[in-house]
Formats: sequence, C-alpha cells, structure tokens
Amino acid sequence: MKRECLTIIGTAHVSANSVEEVKDAIYEKQPEVVAIELDMGRYTKLKNQMIGIEEDDTISVTQIIKENKVGLFFTTTLLGYFQSKIGEDVEVKPGSEMVGAIEAAEDLGIPIALIDRNIGTTLQRALNKMGFIEKSKFIFSLIASVFGFGDDEEVDIEELKNPDNIDDLMEMFKDEAPSVYEVLVKERDAYLAGRILQIPQDKVIAVVGAGHKPGIEKYLDNPETLPPLHQLEIIDEKKGIPWVKIILAMIPILFVVIFFLAYFNGINITWNIYEFVAISMIMGFIGSIVSGSKIQSALVGGLVAPLTIIHPLLAAGWFSGLTEAKYRKVRQSDISNLAKIESFKDLWHNNIFRILLVVIGTNLGVSIATLVILPSKVFIPLFMKIFGG
Repeated sequence: MKRECLTIIGTAHVSANSVEEVKDAIYEKQPEVVAIELDMGRYTKLKNQMIGIEEDDTISVTQIIKENKVGLFFTTTLLGYFQSKIGEDVEVKPGSEMVGAIEAAEDLGIPIALIDRNIGTTLQRALNKMGFIEKSKFIFSLIASVFGFGDDEEVDIEELKNPDNIDDLMEMFKDEAPSVYEVLVKERDAYLAGRILQIPQDKVIAVVGAGHKPGIEKYLDNPETLPPLHQLEIIDEKKGIPWVKIILAMIPILFVVIFFLAYFNGINITWNIYEFVAISMIMGFIGSIVSGSKIQSALVGGLVAPLTIIHPLLAAGWFSGLTEAKYRKVRQSDISNLAKIESFKDLWHNNIFRILLVVIGTNLGVSIATLVILPSKVFIPLFMKIFGG
C-alpha cells in the first residue's frame, strides 16, 4: 500500500450522508482495494442480511452464564442498544455505510479487506484492563444512556465527524474511562493502521469510524511506533491483586470458621444451621421472585443459596438465571428491540432484560442475607457464645 494512494474516509456509523460519501468516493476513485472497519463475524452477518439469509438468532444465554461471560454479554448488549437507538432516532441502520462500501466494491468487482479486530477480543481486553471503580462508572454511564439520564440535548450526527468535535469527544472519553479508551480507541487505531499497511495493493480506500481517522493517520505517518499486531489480539488475564474478590471470599470462610469454633467449643449449632439454611433459601427465593422470575427459577435460586454463600466462586443468580433462560429463549431480535423500548412495559417483556434481572435480583437477595441478616441472626450470636460475650 502506497501512503500517497490511500484515501481514508471517516464516517459516523449511523449517518445517511456517510453512506453516500462512501459510495461516491469508491465509484469516483475506483481503488484496487476497499478496506472496511469490520471483522469476519460482523462482515458475514451484514452479508447475510444483504442477501436475505435468515440466521438462527437464538442466543445461548445458558452458555454465556456457564462461561462466566455475563459481564461481556451485558456490555455488548448495552453498546448495541446505544448504537441502535441512535440509528432509530436518525432513521439509519447502524453499519449502513459499511453496507454501502460493500455494495459499491462488489458492483465494481473490487476486493474487500477486513481490517478490524474481533469485537469479542476488543471488549474482553477492555474489561480485563478495567478496575472495579472504572468498570462500575462505565457500566453506569451506559445504563444512564439507555434510560435517558444526563444531557437531553440532541446530537447532530454529522457534527460528530468534525475533527474539532472528535478531539473533544475523545478527550472526554479518555478522562471518564481511560482503560476503555486505551482498548476501544488507541489499540484499534494501531490495529486498523497495521492491517491497512499489510494490504499489498497500492490504491486503497479505507472506510473507518471518524473517531479512528486521526489515530490511524498518525500511525501511518510513523509506522515505527506500531506495536506487533499479534500482541493486540491476545486476551490477557487481568493482573494485580483482586482485593474485592478476596474480601468477598473471606466472608463465607469466616462463617465456616465460626461454625467450626462453636462446634469444637461444645456449643449446639443444629438450630443455627437450620436458621442459616432457611434464611438463605428464603432470601434467594424472594430475590428471584420479586425480580419477575418463573416460580421454577425462584425455587432453584432458593435451593442453591446456602451452598453459594459458603462457596465464594458460585452465585445463586447464575442458577436461577440458567433456569429462567430455559423458559425465555433469547434472540437477536431482543437486542434490536431494545432500541424501540419506550416504556417500562416494553422493557419488562424483553427476555434479555428479564433474565439479567433474575440473575441480579437473586444475587441481591442472597447478598442481603449474607451481609445483613445472617450476621445479626446467626453468626454474631454464635461468636458471642464462643467468646463468652
């Protein structure tokens, strides 16, 4: 690829003008290759939509929970909702400019190069780099956007492509969530630039999000600063000491220690064990049923609650959520329909929301039992007996 023969088109992903701009540029310049900001998964999905192939849109929430990818799924769902909602507002389907680029390239018989990193890799790297506080702020800001909190001022989509506005937006994003900025913006700038440099043909048009264009150009002008691309595809395990997990793990361990100390001190703990089991099961059941679960899910959540309190790597919400998922089949339409939600009633009938709510509600009920009810009703009285209080 010759730098002087490269044209980079920065688009807004939900802009009608961007669609026309991309198609006009391809027809006018007729490059040797059209590079687009898609990975193979998203490209295949768009192509199937273009030719009318109906995919099996069932989402295995069971697999998501089993593989402990609830956080990744939840984040992806919120981001998908956010982009779809903007697209609904401006009556442009997200990814339309990529469809326009594909259509124009195929019409002229021009090869297409996919230059983006796998979306799952990108989001997982972002989540792994985020600390607890940053992750909480990021998720809260997404949820706030979903429910319309914050600035109600309408955004001009075309103004988002203005370089001055992009700089301000990126700086704000960097300040609010530096780890997310590092992975979603800076890393992808490098990845996209590196993939463009790998294209063997000389004359290239690259279609990318406007926010990436300045970073890509900077790397292309200084290719020696590019990191090896394979390093950007590795999903690193999060480093550092997980203090929050350690503290949460210590609570059930403390409960077990108190039971054993009481037993070895000759204290009859039979009634205390009954109380522990009963309170745990009741709160697991209540948390699940109040969150709108099926009775079967609430029963499962309640039954496993005592075990999950003692075992720090298990959560009652996983089990009630898995049970709920068997009764509520989640489809891609549930994600796309999030953009059409205008009332709590609409949200209540969305299967994604309902399953996530059951997971959260069950865990919340068990957490109240663990942190409030059990210490005051069971463990503090036992502790006082052990030490003669």
